[in-house]
Amino acid sequence: MTEFDYRGGELHAEDIAIAEIAEQIGTPFYCYSTAALTNRYNAFKDALASQDITICYAVKANSNQAVIKTFADLGAGADIVSGGEMRRALAAGVPADRIIFSGVGKTRDELAYALSENIHKINVESVPELKVLGELAVERGAEIGIRVNPDVDAKTHEKISTGKADNKFGIDIGHAREVFAQARAMPGIKPVSVAVHIGSQLTDLTPLRNAYRTVAELVTALRSDGHEIDSIDLGGGLGIRYKDETPPALTDYAKVVQETTGNLGCKLFVEPGRMLVGNAGILVTQVIYDKQGQSRRFVIVDAAMNDLVRPAMYEAYHAIEPVQETAAGASLTDADIVGPICETGDTFARGRALPALKTGDFLAFRSAGAYGAVMSSTYNSRLLVPEVLVKGNEYAVVRRRPSYDELLKQDQLANWQ
Repeated sequence: MTEFDYRGGELHAEDIAIAEIAEQIGTPFYCYSTAALTNRYNAFKDALASQDITICYAVKANSNQAVIKTFADLGAGADIVSGGEMRRALAAGVPADRIIFSGVGKTRDELAYALSENIHKINVESVPELKVLGELAVERGAEIGIRVNPDVDAKTHEKISTGKADNKFGIDIGHAREVFAQARAMPGIKPVSVAVHIGSQLTDLTPLRNAYRTVAELVTALRSDGHEIDSIDLGGGLGIRYKDETPPALTDYAKVVQETTGNLGCKLFVEPGRMLVGNAGILVTQVIYDKQGQSRRFVIVDAAMNDLVRPAMYEAYHAIEPVQETAAGASLTDADIVGPICETGDTFARGRALPALKTGDFLAFRSAGAYGAVMSSTYNSRLLVPEVLVKGNEYAVVRRRPSYDELLKQDQLANWQ
């Protein structure tokens, strides 16, 4: 049994029928499995158990506080990229000394807040940022990491590649020694860590191996320059199966980490996101109409691109299936699954084989736990959808659906009049 499977002809999340949740809270909604989150975290931890590694969950993948807290209770830290994510991680119970702050555009206020909270480390990504942090840390002091760009092609979608020379992230590795020297000369700043992250949804370990080897060589060079490098942030990026991908085994990933960095005596940090939450969540939607056009069949659902933008933004694939199991031998015809937003781009899939559907039938989008709800918006004045966390035979709404009154009150019309 998996965390999301068919039993008695109905899709279940752990021990609860998805249709039961849908009937009680309405659609669309995201549903996450506590067992799936726990199992994936423990599998990652066990694979790396022989090494001195701290797992910092990449909050950007799914920032619901109930999800963050699930990982925090298991011992995880947090990789954050904004002041808002820092507040979410702290509120969810992640200790400040297990939080790492990355990102290319940290503001002065965000850096000051990070210093005031004594988080574990700030990964600096540019010389201008280093200068701002140096000004803020003169009296307080800060041990920092510097993120380098190793110019390694991660062989992933161009919009989620972060380690090539033409990407905006990190400091060009050819200038790293110079920037480390610049940092060491600043009062209050002590550079002690090298950070790297080359992209997301990686299914081939070769780019990671190349990046880690490059970083290991840099650590050796920096130590010869007199720097006390005590840790390496290896980033995240391991992919998951959406359709027919073959993600690397965690034991193979662990071997790559050991082979490339094991002789350095460094504390290691890793920042998995998608691989922890991606397949631990689904998006549940309801059929509005099954419409036969002149040349195409359209299944129009109540979820839209504002709820799950990945297909429109990345041409991403999500398996889509009825919540009521399709009977063996049932007639299937190709259909485009689309949302109600006034954009042709509001299309989740084209040419998927589906049985005849009627208004009110439920569908589930698989592998929606990462970069789903966290990227949602209120485009077309649509309400943000609820998020549900299942544990065994119980569930809790961990983000409620707001009301239209709450949506309208955000505009502060009275202040204009």
